[in-house]
Amino acid sequence: MSVDGILNVHKPRGLTSHDVVEAVRIWSQQKRVGHAGTLDPLATGVLILCLGRATRLASYLEEGTKSYRAEVFLGVTTDTDDAQGRTLSTAPVEATLADLEGALAALQAQRQQVPPRYAAIKRQGVPYYRLARQGLDFEPTPREVRIHRIELVAWEPPTAVLAVECGKGTYIRSLARDLGQLMGCGAHLRSLVRLRSGRFFLEDAVDMENLQLGFAHGFWEEFLYPVDEAVLGYDAMILGQANANRLKNGQPLSFSKGPGDHAERSWPCRAYSLQGQFLALMSWDQVRGHWLPSKVFV
Repeated sequence: MSVDGILNVHKPRGLTSHDVVEAVRIWSQQKRVGHAGTLDPLATGVLILCLGRATRLASYLEEGTKSYRAEVFLGVTTDTDDAQGRTLSTAPVEATLADLEGALAALQAQRQQVPPRYAAIKRQGVPYYRLARQGLDFEPTPREVRIHRIELVAWEPPTAVLAVECGKGTYIRSLARDLGQLMGCGAHLRSLVRLRSGRFFLEDAVDMENLQLGFAHGFWEEFLYPVDEAVLGYDAMILGQANANRLKNGQPLSFSKGPGDHAERSWPCRAYSLQGQFLALMSWDQVRGHWLPSKVFV
């Protein structure tokens, strides 16, 4: 049985993202399973899994906006920047609500972020977390981030609950750490829920128990999104039989003109058959004036 598609899984606390991937590999009997955006073991919520041919579109899913509910504990820092780490320092929390709101505004304007030392990012092929566990002294490299919104949901000192919307690669643990630094008392992330990843929302996610039952009893398709769900944000074209055959052979497609204003665009376009089958992602070659298949799914 070949399974191609996307799963919106509600990851429970305590499991790594890789644990969830391995479980689904076993249940689905598929080797090609991957995730589109890591969640730490501490975190719960939306974890997008790609199965079969959908793994080729994981990078597009990772680009989607993420929404989180984060609980930040002020006055205590840890070596992992979350509640699972070793305590490094403690300090009284004397800041006011106005101080907190000012710090959150500064964080929202942040364009670069220093990742946690315990992270899966690699330096010369070695993950940061492995370097940290070995006790090696290193400085994580700052990365560009996009923080669209940070809103204070609740403030009961020393705990602040935040709603965060951000782009790919943003570490909420780093946001918690940086908030503590701005407040002058230190902080760490106590809990985290991912509410949204791109087009996928927590209220639509399937829990691990029901997903396992679905694969065991044959109703897993109820939870599976089609492969093209990953790229529904892009424009689409319908191909006649002749052009569909050319596409399947990896040949460029020429039209009398580029559809719409595609010629000025760098993002891809979805291609479908007359029967509605998702065929490929296409890219526009402005120099040669034709469409090129970049990822073919037939």
